Amino acid sequence: MVTEESIQKFSKQCANIFEQVGRDVIGQKEVVEGTIIAMIAGGNVLLEGVPGVGKTRLVRSLGRVFNLPFSRIQFTPDLMPADVTGTNIIVKTEDGTSKFQFQPGPIFSNIILADEINRATPKTQSALLEAMQEHTVTVMGVSRELNEPFFVLATQNPIEQDGTYPLPEAQMDRFMFKLIVPNPGLEELMQIVDMTQKTMAEVAEAACSGEELLEMRATANQIPVAEDVLRYAMTLCSATHPDSECATEAAKKYVRLGASPRAGQALISAAKVRALMHGRFNVAYSDLNALAYPVLRHRMKMNFEAIAARVSPDAVITMIIKELGGKPAGNAAEGKAPVAKKEAAETAAGQVAMADAETPVQSDKQKSKRKFFGRKE
Repeated sequence: MVTEESIQKFSKQCANIFEQVGRDVIGQKEVVEGTIIAMIAGGNVLLEGVPGVGKTRLVRSLGRVFNLPFSRIQFTPDLMPADVTGTNIIVKTEDGTSKFQFQPGPIFSNIILADEINRATPKTQSALLEAMQEHTVTVMGVSRELNEPFFVLATQNPIEQDGTYPLPEAQMDRFMFKLIVPNPGLEELMQIVDMTQKTMAEVAEAACSGEELLEMRATANQIPVAEDVLRYAMTLCSATHPDSECATEAAKKYVRLGASPRAGQALISAAKVRALMHGRFNVAYSDLNALAYPVLRHRMKMNFEAIAARVSPDAVITMIIKELGGKPAGNAAEGKAPVAKKEAAETAAGQVAMADAETPVQSDKQKSKRKFFGRKE
């Protein structure tokens, strides 16, 4: 049961974690917050950005802050699955005979940095599938459990760059979040250069142990979620499917394949952690709308029209949220929560603008009626 003491402890630990990470990472507030939310919720994170924007440094700093064993795997085209999971080797026993002995790979750690994961071949990428979902590794018919807590924090370069292999849909779905790491601004760049002139090493100190992290996860899991909020979260995920009963016009126009049920699980788990981080003891609609981007952007497959028109997944998610109006589909009589005034006004304005843009040429009589009622032509 969640107590006031456990909530205060959660808040204090989060503040300490952010403070220590801030000693090593300049800026990137949203990326840092998203990564920590996913780690507390027990999910894996995919960081995408051009080389040199601090993806690897962030993951190394998190290993220091959470005081957990840390392994780095540099993915290259010639990396083999056994290089990740480990393999059986022949060893000599004391009596002179030989036997097979399992040699664990770098996957047997608590925090795994899969650096430039999309530079490895699909065969090697698939070696992480079982570990990321079931937290076990099977080698030659024997399954071995991984230590808890276990996280895969992967980095990848944009697909447009040379020498990259797109991650398969099954593997993308096992990442709770996909976070876009932007280039730093001018002031942030000056601070980065000034800091690295003194030392290139991480200086963050341990702020949370593995046991405390599991306690934080247990506390967050007990945060209540109202039925209407849960319904909105599931509606948001279902609305990404063009053939769903909740499908929005944006999904029908731009999406070929929507999000899986894992998206709904990730959205609720992460929303509970975010609610506690912001001092609330229940999940709100704002938590779901904010987390919809990292949860859904890598789980939707865009169709040809979206690719040709250069419509990004984030743009489609924004359209879906606006079409839903920030609340579940349905009428007020069904017990749906009201929309905030500001969101309702923005939604209404967007709908009017879309309606005006799609209205065909009208007769003079119709135009005069519009003028009479004070509407814009």
